Amino acid sequence: MDRKEAEKKIQELRAVLWENSRRYYVDNAPVISDYEYDHLMYELRDLEREWPDLVTPDSPTQRVGSDLASDYERPSVEGGTESRFTKVPHRYPMLSLSNTYSLSEVEEFASRAEKSLERSFTYCCELKFDGTGISLTYVDGVLARALTRGDGTVGDDVTVNVRRIANIPQKLSGKGWPREFEIRGEILMPFKAFEQLNAERLEDDEPLFANPRNAASGSLKLLDPEEVGRRGLWCTLYHIPSQFIDFAATHSEALDKAASWGLPVSPDRRICADIDEIEDYLTYWDTARKDLPYATDGVVIKIDSLAFQEELGYTAKFPRWAVAYKFKAEQALSEVLSIDYQVGRTGAVTPVANLFPVPLAGTTVKRATLNNEEWMRLLDIRIGDWVYVEKGGEIIPKIISVDLSRRPEGAVEPEFPKACPDCGTPLVKSEEEARWFCPNSTGCPTQIKGRLVHFLSRKAMNVIAGDATIDQLFNLGLVRTPADFYSLTKTQLLMLEGWKERSAERFLQSLDASRKVSFDHVLFALGIRYVGEQTAKEVARHFGDIDTLAAADVNELLEVPDVGDVIARSIYDFFRYGGNLSVIASLKAAGLRFSMDEGAVKQSDSLSGKTIVISGTFSVSRDEMKALVEANGGRNSSSVSGKTDYLLAGNNPGPEKIRKAADLGVKVIGEEEFFSMLPARNVPAEDAFVLKDDENESTLF
Repeated sequence: MDRKEAEKKIQELRAVLWENSRRYYVDNAPVISDYEYDHLMYELRDLEREWPDLVTPDSPTQRVGSDLASDYERPSVEGGTESRFTKVPHRYPMLSLSNTYSLSEVEEFASRAEKSLERSFTYCCELKFDGTGISLTYVDGVLARALTRGDGTVGDDVTVNVRRIANIPQKLSGKGWPREFEIRGEILMPFKAFEQLNAERLEDDEPLFANPRNAASGSLKLLDPEEVGRRGLWCTLYHIPSQFIDFAATHSEALDKAASWGLPVSPDRRICADIDEIEDYLTYWDTARKDLPYATDGVVIKIDSLAFQEELGYTAKFPRWAVAYKFKAEQALSEVLSIDYQVGRTGAVTPVANLFPVPLAGTTVKRATLNNEEWMRLLDIRIGDWVYVEKGGEIIPKIISVDLSRRPEGAVEPEFPKACPDCGTPLVKSEEEARWFCPNSTGCPTQIKGRLVHFLSRKAMNVIAGDATIDQLFNLGLVRTPADFYSLTKTQLLMLEGWKERSAERFLQSLDASRKVSFDHVLFALGIRYVGEQTAKEVARHFGDIDTLAAADVNELLEVPDVGDVIARSIYDFFRYGGNLSVIASLKAAGLRFSMDEGAVKQSDSLSGKTIVISGTFSVSRDEMKALVEANGGRNSSSVSGKTDYLLAGNNPGPEKIRKAADLGVKVIGEEEFFSMLPARNVPAEDAFVLKDDENESTLF
């Protein structure tokens, strides 16, 4: 390769790495695996070593990956643009780690350290957590600031969101902590929380997060701290910059001290004397990590002595005293039998590969997502190819590479459809989207049925009906819009296959009950693109009724917590389309609720920042009590923790909650004290509150 060819290849690699860095750190929607990204980086590194005069300061080999959207000049979809967070310089840079998939390179790292130090030393081995970087600053034992890694020099101030993460202490315990110090680590999303979040997004026809790391990063940048708190994020900490350490001689001692102060430090560390012990640790965790409740993607090996760390120093991007050994993700090899193109209720067209059944991560995989046309091109996939499939907690496994050595002769490249596979309408794609869409929202059967299913779903109108019922009603021409449900008669329902009098009556009763569903659920049921359950709740509270919302411009919509540019534009466009307004008018006529109850609209900030757990029975329903908490700026939680401000205990509260509140020093309040915290207009008018249980009735307060 001559210099001209090398220069061209270097520019190509930099462009690919830069684009995929943006997708990974900012969009939280990677299209290549970590393994593929790292090997592209290795290829660029090797070329730059061969041609050192072509190295530039902005090369990906010279810079830390950045989670600042401004570095890529593109807004993120969820949570608005990054400019909504204040950018703050790190007191000391947050660097990356040199990483490898090769045990021989770990041996080379150890050999270099031994040669440089010429003294005996030990290593501290610890798990490499697959999350998003965070730096916490404590002053006088109190959490003062939380910054994302950003570009390593400047990070986003996400303190208000980090305060909602359950295992991060607001105040240190124990003794001996410095007056001011910084500790760094990862924000994680456990598998259980990730699966629940993706299941909700799948139900709402929203793009799925590719993995828990991307879900954690996207959640940390949400503009609504309450939603951040609901997403089940977790934190683990693993590094205190040496400039803050005058209380320990080694890295492991410093982490032990941090743990004694109540900070969440992983206990799965091991001090290793040599490369053999390091290899034992790697071998053990390559298997044992699969039993952990959160994602780990490797092991970090560090020189334990802080004095030796300082002696070895740093490159511009990495510390010389640490290396990350990365595990390869669990994969399976299977044959592509065919490719389907699925249309969602919002019109998004997603390619899905049908595979020869293969076991993977405890399940049998028969189908795997191909994400979009761009990903299909990057894979260069063909029908009949043998492909590697990964499943890291995703609902639908993902194809990450093709075994080209097994490609059958004459295999034909699949052609992504130019028209909707359901209705034949030409597909469209905007510059901001990776996916193609069918724009025929009113005439595409799959979209129509998808919206009807969504409208009746449990989190929307909560009507008893399944996909098969919607199919029959649609095929008989009985429903085309959500409003049509409310015109159905028993006679029409008895036309459905297998339906009897009782089935029809239950369905009609369920429809009638849906007229009492609150406005935020009705708004969610309308199926506005990008508007999930929580966003619908925030929008409904903010505007109060459908007419005020419909009249709002984009700037007014941006005032709603957790509504960014993309979501605001989607809501605005929805109400500019006459067909949607016609459906809303028909639903109004059917008696649905298009304004928030007085108790549901935000009434005060008297409980702002307070987390309340409700247990027992009260003079009003528990749902009404929860609504009052939220209407006055508070946050409901289902379990008592160190972050709980009050346990609101009614009649027969849960004994475990009472016990835990006592153990944690959480204040227990009754109904009367709770209502005394609210403005007078929020308190129910009754003079006495009557509580009932199975044995007696008593008048309290």
